[in-house]
Amino acid sequence: MNKKLGKNGLFFWLFLAPVLIALIMVVVIPLLYGVYYSFTNWDGINTPVFAGITNYIQLLGDEGFRNALWFTTKFAVVSIVLINAIGLGLALLVTQKLKGSNLMRTVFFMPNLIGGLILGFIWQFVFIQGFDAIGQAVGTQALQGWLSTTRTGFWGLVILTAWQMSGYIMIIYIAHLEGIPEDLVEAAQIDGANVFQRFRHVIFPLVAPAFTVSMFLTLSNSFKLYDQNLSLTGGAPYNSTQMVAMNIYNTAFLENKMAYAQSKALIFFIIIAVISLTQVYYNKKREVEM
Repeated sequence: MNKKLGKNGLFFWLFLAPVLIALIMVVVIPLLYGVYYSFTNWDGINTPVFAGITNYIQLLGDEGFRNALWFTTKFAVVSIVLINAIGLGLALLVTQKLKGSNLMRTVFFMPNLIGGLILGFIWQFVFIQGFDAIGQAVGTQALQGWLSTTRTGFWGLVILTAWQMSGYIMIIYIAHLEGIPEDLVEAAQIDGANVFQRFRHVIFPLVAPAFTVSMFLTLSNSFKLYDQNLSLTGGAPYNSTQMVAMNIYNTAFLENKMAYAQSKALIFFIIIAVISLTQVYYNKKREVEM
């Protein structure tokens, strides 16, 4: 019996070894190196010299990083709400057994297959050329120069991200909606529950696990957004639409402050980890209460 368990344990670790090695090589070791470099003055070329917490002290007074973090936080909150609301709405629509629902699923999911850089350039053309043409046609300047201000640039990024991610989140909600027993919904309908009551008290509690997963995915994606930010606004005007990922990249590769950029990345990692774990814990607790 012990030999059998030992053999099974050996096979278990043999199958697990490639994944563990890849995880250690790609994630753990770079993370440890990053922590070390954040306490140095490394510029990417010269030998790093230990500098203590100098980078972190400098980070406290970095107004550009604070502005990027605040802009990213606002963007994440708005995007998470919109993407989940639209994704759930689309999932409810295509699970109504309507004619052409399979085609609609494909159409709604297709934007997620397009790369972020390409999407950014597509929507840049729409916001600049398309909106400008519409504004001239209807005789209004409200649609012109859409990406030239911080406010409209913010909403441009939100629209792009929601358009791309909603179809992906829709698939997650569909998987849970199709697993709801129809007799529960029919019983609620027989008892006199209207559409809103059936959704609030029957459907939504049963798709709560999907909401937890979708919240985690949209939260992490919104905070880490870079390619769409680069191709749509590039941080303009005057870095007012610059998100944290772009701020860190520019610090590292445009200013050659590798160690300082790594200290930003480490702080950003801690912020995302705390928010994500808190969100998962709270939503899991809500699932039990429902």
